[in-house]
Amino acid sequence: MSYSRRNFLKFTALLSGMPLVAKTQGLSPSPSLKFIHITDSHMDLQDRDSVEAVELAVKHINTNYKEIDFVLFGGDNFNNNVPGDKDARKFYEITSKLHCPAYFVAGNKEVSPKPANDKQSFDDFFAMFVTPKKELLISGRDWALEKNGYYILGLNSNIDHQNNGRYTQKTIAFAKKILDKNKPTVILNHHPYLNYWKGTEEKDLHKYVLNNIKEVQKELFSYKNLILTLSGHKHIDNISHINDTLAITTRGFIRPLDMDQYPMRYIELSNTNITQKLIYT
Repeated sequence: MSYSRRNFLKFTALLSGMPLVAKTQGLSPSPSLKFIHITDSHMDLQDRDSVEAVELAVKHINTNYKEIDFVLFGGDNFNNNVPGDKDARKFYEITSKLHCPAYFVAGNKEVSPKPANDKQSFDDFFAMFVTPKKELLISGRDWALEKNGYYILGLNSNIDHQNNGRYTQKTIAFAKKILDKNKPTVILNHHPYLNYWKGTEEKDLHKYVLNNIKEVQKELFSYKNLILTLSGHKHIDNISHINDTLAITTRGFIRPLDMDQYPMRYIELSNTNITQKLIYT
């Protein structure tokens, strides 16, 4: 008998995850902002379960989180392993059914098409998922959203046709330009900033941790108003601090807790407080 990924999962489970509240310092109060972070959904047209999982997430959010302002998708949204843009269009079609806006950054999958000679590229991803959103300030491969007194920065940390990542000088300069506005700011990207799983293999660290992290920590994490970063890529959940910044890597959506319980992170910014918890469909 053959089994799908879902068949290996048990039928029952308990939801888990207690909220964590972090207080930021030295910033003027802002209205609240509520949103959900989903990363590494790896939707694959050759795996019907993965398509249904994304559909389930949209239905769950529309039913249970009607008050949120938007959803952030953190990369490796689809596996980009079919000719052309069929999977990109399917992912766009599903997420367009959300009751609120959705904002996207790419992961290494979106910049590494299979087969490798496929013409689908980062520019195609950007043109479909980012450029049409007129509320975004776009700079090269990056974007910024101002909402309720906060800035959300969507930064590209990918290298075309590679699974490792780094920020370019243009990306760092754009981030600093937004941070200089001295408003509480959240960065959304794909590659994490820390070796939080305590890996020891150089190849593993090169793949998963942002390659120019020392430079980035010096240039960006010195800002007091950088209150939160949201990453993915490793699929392992983690909450850490880098200086005054809460650095979160959300568990990969592709790693369900149990049958049909796919992980996402609910986040609320209220004045100077950050409240977050891992939730499941």
